Amino acid sequence: MELIMPNTGTIFWMVIAFGVVLFLLKKFAWKPILAALKEREESISTALSSAEEAKKEVAGLKADNEKVIAEARREKEAILKEAKELKDKIVAEAKDKATEEVQKTIAQARQQIQAEKTAALSEIKKQIAELSVSIAEKVIRKELSNKTEQKKMVDGLIDDIKLN
Repeated sequence: MELIMPNTGTIFWMVIAFGVVLFLLKKFAWKPILAALKEREESISTALSSAEEAKKEVAGLKADNEKVIAEARREKEAILKEAKELKDKIVAEAKDKATEEVQKTIAQARQQIQAEKTAALSEIKKQIAELSVSIAEKVIRKELSNKTEQKKMVDGLIDDIKLN
């Protein structure tokens, strides 16, 4: 039963020892411990406020970053649109130029064909005139005493012309 009910002398000396320890702690250790706790609390509070400010700053930077990215996307789209318009313009100009060249070539070919046609007709007229003169010369040189002879000669000349 001694373990459950301590002796009064032990209780007395335990209370005195506890009082001395409490007095010494209050006199020498309590103020530095409270000061250290206060300092620790202030440093934690400062760290939390700094973290909150950093969080706000990061949020602001993130918003700025998103704005920059959005602006970059708009610029990219504008550049791509401009490049597409430029490409379409160049293609259209090339088509127009090609069409113009084709029209010019066709016009030149038509002019050349017309010139060759005119030259060919002129040559044919010249040959017809020479043949006519040649026929007339042959008819005049030959004595045309009767009509049957004249008719034979004209038919022969016509046959010669048809063969040529």
